[in-house]
Amino acid sequence: MTDRSDSHSATETILESISDGVFTVDNDWRITSFNRAAEEITGIPRAEAIGRRCSEVFRSNMCDSECPLRQTLENGKPLVGKAGYIINARGRPVSISVSTAVLKDRQGRIIGGAETFRDLTEIEALRQELAGRHRLGELTSRSPQMHRVFDVLPAIAASPSTVLILGETGTGKELVARAIHTMSSRKGPFVALNCAALPDTLLESELFGYKAGAFTGAFKDKPGRFALARGGTIFLDEIGEISSALQVRLLRVLQERTYEPLGATRPETTDARVIVATNKDLLALIGQKMFREDLYYRINVMQVELPPLRQRKEDIPLLAEQFIARFNKVQRKRVRGISAEALALLMAHSWPGNIRELENVIERAFILCGDDRIDIAHLPAELTMYASEEARQGTIRIAHDALDMQAILSALKRNHYNRLATARELGIHKTTLFRKIRKLGIELPDKDGRHKR
Repeated sequence: MTDRSDSHSATETILESISDGVFTVDNDWRITSFNRAAEEITGIPRAEAIGRRCSEVFRSNMCDSECPLRQTLENGKPLVGKAGYIINARGRPVSISVSTAVLKDRQGRIIGGAETFRDLTEIEALRQELAGRHRLGELTSRSPQMHRVFDVLPAIAASPSTVLILGETGTGKELVARAIHTMSSRKGPFVALNCAALPDTLLESELFGYKAGAFTGAFKDKPGRFALARGGTIFLDEIGEISSALQVRLLRVLQERTYEPLGATRPETTDARVIVATNKDLLALIGQKMFREDLYYRINVMQVELPPLRQRKEDIPLLAEQFIARFNKVQRKRVRGISAEALALLMAHSWPGNIRELENVIERAFILCGDDRIDIAHLPAELTMYASEEARQGTIRIAHDALDMQAILSALKRNHYNRLATARELGIHKTTLFRKIRKLGIELPDKDGRHKR
């Protein structure tokens, strides 16, 4: 009798010491135990909870048809990490992760169930903090290559000089141009034009405008993009596609800050800041006599080169989460994220279409998965048809490493790079932390403030 009492007391002590909420129910769904963490997370005292039906205390979006504890009691299988939310005693939603198990007596008969739930509020706050640290305007990245770009953008924004942005299609060149404009002191608009989207004759009138009577059908004046961008920024994408004749006219605008609308008798001035972008090798085009060398040196005052997504795969989890959050907001859905297996396939893909391709893949999967989690079945065939199990497992490790690095770096900074304090916060042994730091190649500052691994 004493042994059983001691065992029961030890179990209660353990339950009271853990940070996860734990409660148990009998076969009538009445709460039989309710630990300290459960009180703190729900805001309901134990004395009020015990004896009541769990649905009256644990007010959750899962309490009806999706009750995880009911599923476990019906099929006998434990459930781990089901995401949802509860409404606490103050009427506020609290994000939680739920796990369940069956309770049996010594004869193996089911006498109820147990449910543990973890408050994800702090984790969500940490995720948002990490996203903020890796964000500049609409740009999101934790890649060292992209952070070097982030570092120079404020100085570029403060300058009036022309900027040349290089990068493959879909790498976010327009987002960088917008970030430069937003960080600048310019009060005028941001005006963008894709030079490859229009034939030469239309492109000229779009850039410089025209006067009434300049050609058949020109019944009134139309301002061009340079006029619309006064006091602001004009962004010319795919600059490598414009003809030699337009290159000459653009060179004059950059040199003299003047241009002539079609049909005009005198030039007009512009103070618009010019940012251009291309996915082509302009030096190679110069060698082929397809691009003017003098224009190249005029636009290449400040240069920003964006790496392709295949060179910054550590950004894929961040970008996928960002796209899911955006689609949830726009489409009023509650997609819970992406599975490790699906993320692994995203990490394995070469992404020839870069960020734009990733966004399209996430949007397609978002539509197919309903309100559940994006999984392998929701990804297009080109990502799944050649994926071997070995490749999947390898890229799952890559995905987990990327997420581990985010959490460790954040905890190190909060604890001023004190390794022992960081290990305590993360709930791991200090030797485990040291091993992860070495494995992930995380640089730590030495006594002089210099970083070392």
